Amino acid sequence: MDIFFSFIIPVYNRPNEIRELLASLTQQSYKKPFEVVIVEDGSSIDSESEVEVFRSQLDISYLKKDNSGPGDSRNYGMRRAKGNYFIVLDSDCILPPQYLEEARKSLDNDYVHCYGGPDAAHESFSNVQKAINYAMTSLFTTGGIRGGKSTVDKFQPRSFNMGISKEAFEKVGGYGKIHPGEDPDLTIRIWNNGYDTKLIPDAFVYHKRRIDWNKFFIQVNKFGMVRPILNKWHPGTAKITYWFPTLFCLGFMVSLILLLFKIVIPLGIYILYFTVLFIDSLIKNRNVQVAFLSLIAVCIQFAGYGLGFLKSTFWINFSKKKPQELFPKLFFN
Repeated sequence: MDIFFSFIIPVYNRPNEIRELLASLTQQSYKKPFEVVIVEDGSSIDSESEVEVFRSQLDISYLKKDNSGPGDSRNYGMRRAKGNYFIVLDSDCILPPQYLEEARKSLDNDYVHCYGGPDAAHESFSNVQKAINYAMTSLFTTGGIRGGKSTVDKFQPRSFNMGISKEAFEKVGGYGKIHPGEDPDLTIRIWNNGYDTKLIPDAFVYHKRRIDWNKFFIQVNKFGMVRPILNKWHPGTAKITYWFPTLFCLGFMVSLILLLFKIVIPLGIYILYFTVLFIDSLIKNRNVQVAFLSLIAVCIQFAGYGLGFLKSTFWINFSKKKPQELFPKLFFN
C-alpha cells in the first residue's frame, strides 16, 4: 500500500532535545516525503524557535495546546496529521539515518497496523545514561521487552518508538489517560480489535533518557504501580514475570538474613547474577565504569518497580476505590 508517514512528537519544556531530534530527521536516507508534527504540551519554555530553524528542511506542523500529558498530546497530533501511518517518538530520541528506510522495508514485506522498534545508547550519551539504557533493555533485566530480542510472544511497542496506522488509531481511539502505562493499554486494545503488532529490530532509536538516579527511581516506581491497574483493566494479560522485581528484592533481603545463620548459597546466587550483569554490560558498553553503574541502575530499577508493583497490587485488590482515586498522580484529566 502507499504509505505516507507522519512523525508525532509531543514536547514539554525541552527545546534542546527537539533540536537534536529534528536534526536527525533531516539526515534520513528515505527518499519519499514525510511529515513531522510537533505538539507543544503546555510548555513554559516552548520550542517554536527551534522548529523554525528546520522549516525549510522538513515538512513541519507546530501545534500548541494546554498541558494534558503525552498520551493526549499524541492523540491531538494524530488527529491533525496528514499521513496514513503515524510514527510516535519521545522528544529525547535521535534517529539513525536509515530509520525510515528500515521501517518502510519491513512494512512492505509484512504489513502490520502497529510496530515498535528498540532503543540503543548513542556514543555521545553519559555513562549514567548508558547504564540506565542497559538496565532498561537488557535480556537479563527486562527480558528484552523494549526491543532487545525477537520475542516469540506478541511484541508490545513503546511510544518512544512506535508506529500505528491511521486506521488502527481511529478504530481504538488512541491513547488513554493513564501515564505511564498508556503504551501497553493501547497495544492490548489494538490486539483486541484484531490488529497485529511486530518488532522491527532495525528501526531503532537512540533514547537519551535525561534523568538522574532519583528521577529513574520515580519513573520505574510508576511503571510498577500501573501494571496491576492494567491487569485489572485487561483480564488475562497478567503474567507471573511481572512479580520478578518484587520477588527479587524480597529474596535479596532473605538471603542477607540467612547469611547471619551462615547460609551463603542464596546470597551466592545473587552475586553470580550481578557478575553476569557486569560482564554482559562490559561487553556491550566496553566501559568498566558503565558496567559498575549498570549494577546500580538494575538495583534501582528492581527496587522501584518491585515496591510500586507490590503497593499497587495490594490496594487494587483490597480497596473498593477506583484506580483513579487510589493513584491520581498516574492519570491526566
